[in-house]
Amino acid sequence: MTDLEQARVKIVRDHMALEITHEWDAVIDTFAHPRYELYGNGTVFDGEEAVRKYFAMSRTPFPDQANEVIAIGAAGEHVVLVEFWLTGTHLGPLTVDGTVIEPTGKSFRVRMAASFEFAPGTDRIICERAYFGEGMIAKELGL
Repeated sequence: MTDLEQARVKIVRDHMALEITHEWDAVIDTFAHPRYELYGNGTVFDGEEAVRKYFAMSRTPFPDQANEVIAIGAAGEHVVLVEFWLTGTHLGPLTVDGTVIEPTGKSFRVRMAASFEFAPGTDRIICERAYFGEGMIAKELGL
């Protein structure tokens, strides 16, 4: 693995760890341009303002949301791939299709994958793409 690939893997590990501790300014600093694409529901959050809204939206119902890396590695010229467990507990209101679901206290653990695309020649992320089945978390929560 090249030095740049090693740096990219490290920045992804740091990025994911910072998401767990809600260090949003530091998460934003891992990006050249903040962007999340969620391939379970087709949602895109592009730019810092949109990404910060995503953080608030996703952590309100699941403030303890975390990830456990299963496998990580450089894949191709500008990409790091990660397989992980996403975990959390439904502790805040969750809005699904305009309906607010009050906290159930139930936990989820779902297996997911993500690709992190990097700006050429740098260790700064330009897009995180999360891949998951729509409704996986709701099913885990019994909703």
